[in-house]
Amino acid sequence: MNSLLKTIVIATLIFSISLICACASSSLVDIWHDPAFQTPSLTKMMVITVRKNATKRRIWEDAFVGELVKHGVSATPSYSLFPDAPPDTNQVITTVQENGFDGILVILSLPTETNTHYVEGYTSIEQDGRYIPPGYQRVRYIYQGYPNRPTDQRVQYISYWQRYRTYYREIEHPGYTDSQTVDIRAIDVTTTGTEGRLIWSATSRTPDPGSVTDVQSEIVSLVLSELAQRSIISPKK
Repeated sequence: MNSLLKTIVIATLIFSISLICACASSSLVDIWHDPAFQTPSLTKMMVITVRKNATKRRIWEDAFVGELVKHGVSATPSYSLFPDAPPDTNQVITTVQENGFDGILVILSLPTETNTHYVEGYTSIEQDGRYIPPGYQRVRYIYQGYPNRPTDQRVQYISYWQRYRTYYREIEHPGYTDSQTVDIRAIDVTTTGTEGRLIWSATSRTPDPGSVTDVQSEIVSLVLSELAQRSIISPKK
């Protein structure tokens, strides 16, 4: 493989990797579940998002409620019962007793992280083209080794097949420092029997988050897939 081809291949690989990184999506880490959980799947749950921002609280709760229904769960967003602020512990206990919820899903936003890393520079070869109209063109000739001799201009016929000229140029892409913001959330599922028991927990990580709707859609899908796999909720109907 010649040096030009190697350079092109390396540049292509670097570009592909950068595209993959740019499209990074949410993931779940630190997933834990209670292996002793043997009771039937949860069927009536309250969804609580612990956020001061009322709009984002509603977006997250509605997203989980809408998907839980597809798993046969009768789900209720906490804002429908506590519109002004997320309920505290005593309010949750009272609400569970009054409404007969058998499970609670809580989403808690944690402090964001900022990751900084250095991206190595690289060299790429780019193709450029030039169009030359067919016909007679005046061409300059420079005589090498004769600095005092003036350039000679001649008339040369450019044929139809010569009108496109292709050039290759080497482009230097310098290295740079890149910073990435990561949104982090804790998601817990608790049963309400026997004074409440944590049965599933995970942490979601979203690098360079976009819109709230896109992020919550990814995380809801990941969480409910895990819960269904553990039979904490029924499979999607």
